[in-house]
Amino acid sequence: MRKLVYAVHTSLDGHIEGPDGEFDWAEMGPELSAHSQELTDRADTLVYGRRVWDMMSSYWPRAEELSDHPHDLAYAPVWRKTPKIVFSRTLEEADWNTEVIGGDLAERAADLKRGPGKDLLLMGGAELAGALADRGLIDEFHIVVHPVVLGGGKQVFPGGVRTDLRLTGTRTLDGRAVLLTYEKK
Repeated sequence: MRKLVYAVHTSLDGHIEGPDGEFDWAEMGPELSAHSQELTDRADTLVYGRRVWDMMSSYWPRAEELSDHPHDLAYAPVWRKTPKIVFSRTLEEADWNTEVIGGDLAERAADLKRGPGKDLLLMGGAELAGALADRGLIDEFHIVVHPVVLGGGKQVFPGGVRTDLRLTGTRTLDGRAVLLTYEKK
């Protein structure tokens, strides 16, 4: 069975974006970029909620025009060619090799996990991740804690989620961020 892997960046105080929705604080050094590439290599499908999809699809198709950061230059072509799924009740279609899925979230996610292929990689998306975790559908959590305190904003799991996890790894990345890896018990 395919695994559903959740990768998220968070501040030290547990926020994935600042009080005004900003995400300008997560620094992608070479080690963090390499970890991101490892996760992408394990997966054959990227998974998003609609809000994160809007952000990703506004940046990655033309990232080379907007940035000269080595991570962005390496990841942009990978993002464009990798199949993507957006879970949404409002979005009807999407570009860039993307399927939009509505309906019963738990049923559709479970179907994807039972299907053929490599892992499914959920990147960001607090509401979708919370809903999937609450239903026991996320198999691995890769949480990168950045040394910044945002003092507010969207939490990693807004509304809270209760699930028992097993710590499977810790790693310092770029002498700055800490990767915490958990698996579902």
